[in-house]
Amino acid sequence: MKVTPEIPTPSAILEAALYVDDLDAAERFYGEILGLTRIQRVEDRHVFYRVGGAVLLLFNPEQTEQPPSNPDLPVPPHGARGAGHVCLVLTRDEIAAMRKHLLNWNIPVDAEFEWPGGAKSLYIRDPAGNSVEFAEGHLWD
Repeated sequence: MKVTPEIPTPSAILEAALYVDDLDAAERFYGEILGLTRIQRVEDRHVFYRVGGAVLLLFNPEQTEQPPSNPDLPVPPHGARGAGHVCLVLTRDEIAAMRKHLLNWNIPVDAEFEWPGGAKSLYIRDPAGNSVEFAEGHLWD
C-alpha cells in the first residue's frame, strides 16, 4: 500500500488497551511487580499506567461495553474478551534483570528467545492471562 502526502500518517501509538477481569490483581501486577507508574484508577472500570511516552490502559470489559454515562466524555463502548498482548521495551541487560525479578515473584516465563534479527524477547502472562512481552527496541528494525 502506498502512502500519499494527502493522508496523515500517525507517528506513534499513544495508548494500548488490555482487558482484565480483576483490576486489583492487575494493579498489583503492573504497579507493584512491573513498577509502572499509575496515572488513574476508576473503581471497577479501569486503571491506567504510563509507559514511556505512551499509556497502557487496563479495562474491565464489562464496564467498557456499557454506553457512556458522561455526555462530556462520550467514549463509545468497546472491549474484548480473551487474552491480548502487549510488548514493553527493555534493553538486553534489563530483560535479564526483569527475568530474575519475575522469577523471584514466582511468575513463570512462557518463552525466552532471540529473534532472527538478533533482538531478545521474554514472555510472561499477567493475572488475566494476557501475554506480556519484554523485548529489545530494535526488534522491528
